[in-house]
Amino acid sequence: MSFSKGGALMSLIHFNQILVFSPITHTQMTWTDETDRQASGLVSPQYWQDIAKKLEAGGFDGVFFADTLSLADRDPAEARRTMEAGALFPRMDPFALIPYMASVTSHLGFGATLSTAGTPPFLAARRLATLDNMTGGRVAWNVVTSHVKSDYDALGLSQPDHDTRYDVADEYMEICYRLWDGFPRDALVMDAERRMFVDATKISRVEFSGKYLNCDAYPVTMCSPQGRPLIFQAGQSGRGLEFAATHADAIYALQSRLASMTAFVTRARETAAKLGQKRDPRIFFGLQPIVGGTEEEARARAEALKQRVPIDVAMSRLGAMIGIDLSKHDPDKPLEEVSTEASRGILMAVLDSIGDRAPTVREAALHWGVAYGSGQIVGTPEQVADEIERHWRESGCYGFNISPTNNPSSVIDFVEEVAPILRKRGLMRDGYAGTTYRQNLDQKS
Repeated sequence: MSFSKGGALMSLIHFNQILVFSPITHTQMTWTDETDRQASGLVSPQYWQDIAKKLEAGGFDGVFFADTLSLADRDPAEARRTMEAGALFPRMDPFALIPYMASVTSHLGFGATLSTAGTPPFLAARRLATLDNMTGGRVAWNVVTSHVKSDYDALGLSQPDHDTRYDVADEYMEICYRLWDGFPRDALVMDAERRMFVDATKISRVEFSGKYLNCDAYPVTMCSPQGRPLIFQAGQSGRGLEFAATHADAIYALQSRLASMTAFVTRARETAAKLGQKRDPRIFFGLQPIVGGTEEEARARAEALKQRVPIDVAMSRLGAMIGIDLSKHDPDKPLEEVSTEASRGILMAVLDSIGDRAPTVREAALHWGVAYGSGQIVGTPEQVADEIERHWRESGCYGFNISPTNNPSSVIDFVEEVAPILRKRGLMRDGYAGTTYRQNLDQKS
C-alpha cells in the first residue's frame, strides 16, 4: 500500500466528509436543484446510509458533522427568511443519525459536534463513550464552545467572553479525560465463577473541583476499543488555537487561500511547540471541489451555485458566525475588522478570503454562502486531483474536510472520479489500517 517517489515513502492525504443534518450542508439553496436529494432524504435513514457506504468505499477517514444548536437570527424578518430558504433549517441532532450510518459500515469514522455549553461534562463523557462503544471505536468529538450568542440564549445561559469560554473548556476536557480513563476496558471481567462482572478495584472515582466546573462521581461507561473518542477542534484564534493544540487529535481550519493555509500550519506548529507538544498538529482544511467533465462545465456549475444564494440570507448567516449585524452594512463596501466575542478565527478567515484587500460584505457573504470559508477547487477530475495534491504538499497539512455542494451527487463525483486518481498516485488509501477511527487517522501508507 505504500508509494515511493525518489525512494522515499509518501504519506497519505486524509479525508473527512463534512455533512450537516439539515436540508443543506454549506451551500445555500442546493435543495432547489432537481438533482439534490438531501432535503427529501432528510429523515430517511437509507439516504444517509447510502452516503456512508459510498464514503467508506472511497477510502474516507470519516464523516465530520458540523452543527450549531440554534437559529441565530434575532430579527423576526431575518429569521423568517432563513427558515424559508432552508438555510440549515430545520437542524437535526447528528447523535441520533450516526448509529444508522455506522450500522452499514465497518471502518468509517464519525465526528459529532457537541458544545461545552449546556451539557454537563459527566453527561457528555457518558454520551460520547456510549456511542464510541456502540460503533466499535469510530467516534470523534468536535469540541465547540458555542461562539454564537443565540445558543446561550436558547439554553438559558449567559455567554462568557471569548477567552473565558476556552478556560471553561479546559476544565471540561479534564473532567471528561478522567471519566474515560477511570473505567478501563479490562475492568470488565465478566467472571461467572467468581460472580464478578466488574473488577471494582480498577474503577477510579473522579473528584474534580475547578474554578468553573466540578464533578464528583464514578465513571459509568467503559472505554471503547480506541480508548477515548478522538478530539477534533476548530480553534483558529490565539486562545482557540492554544486550546486546539493542547487537546485535539486533529484541527479543522477554514482558510480559503493556499497562502493562508500555509501560514496557518506554521502558526499551529509554533503554538504547539510553545506549549511543549511533541507532535506537530494534524491540520485538516476545508475544501470544496466542484467537478465537471470539462473545466467550462465545472465553472458553469460553480456559477450556478453562486447565483442561487440570496444575498440577505447569506449576510445574515455570516453575520451570526462573526458576531456582527451585517444588515447595517452596505453590501458593496469593504468588511472592516471589528471587535467580536464570537468566532475571532472565522472573522480573521473572512477578512483574508481575498488576500490583497478586504472583501466587500457581498463578496464575503456569497463566498461563505457557497463554500463556508473553504478553499474552492473547480475543474475536471484530473485538475481537482492536481490542486488537492498541490494544496497538501505546499501547505503541509494532514488532509482535508470535503464540503459538498449538491448531495449526494458531489460525494459520488469525488469518490468515483477524483479519489481513483489520487489513489493511483499513492496519495489516498486503498485499504483501512484498522477498524477504529484512531487507527485510520494514524495510517501513513
